[in-house]
Amino acid sequence: MTLTAGVVAVQGDVSEHADAIERAAAAYGEDSEVHEIRTAGTVPDCDVLLLPGGESTTISRQLQREGIAEEIVDHVDAGKPLLATCAGLIVASADAQDDRVDALNLVDVTVERNAFGRQKDSFEAPLDVTGLDEPFPAVFIRAPVIAEVYEDVEVLAEWDGQPVAVRDGPVVGTSFHPELTEDSRIHDLAFFESVEA
Repeated sequence: MTLTAGVVAVQGDVSEHADAIERAAAAYGEDSEVHEIRTAGTVPDCDVLLLPGGESTTISRQLQREGIAEEIVDHVDAGKPLLATCAGLIVASADAQDDRVDALNLVDVTVERNAFGRQKDSFEAPLDVTGLDEPFPAVFIRAPVIAEVYEDVEVLAEWDGQPVAVRDGPVVGTSFHPELTEDSRIHDLAFFESVEA
């Protein structure tokens, strides 16, 4: 069976995420087909979805304009996995604290944009992540902080006392960029362990 994955490709590290999905699938002995999503119509055919980073207001505007936003919500409502990273987490959140972002309310958290600082404040940190045996080398770039975590949301990792990775049903959200390393374990955690379950 071939796993059909979609990477929302309006902004962000699209090819890096596609590569990480393929590596994760291969580690599980799965064939994968990765689609770059820029218009409506592809999401319903996907087993798993990825919403990358970028600029959250731009991503939100494009998702609404192209009719992709509603398809993403339907995907998650059907219990299918979604990994939302950095700005993708902001867009997927319940509260982005920014009227310019039409939040999808898929992760029951409140986020603060750029709370870890600007581009020059980017850093890498070894994170202890629930479900992973060894620390994950997380890359933070203009990363949002998960300011509030509400009922039924599991905190998977914290940095400096702040949640930076969470799971809400079929959705995993991270403040960091897991695609910027050769380590595909976050993609494993979000997609393949959910699919296996």
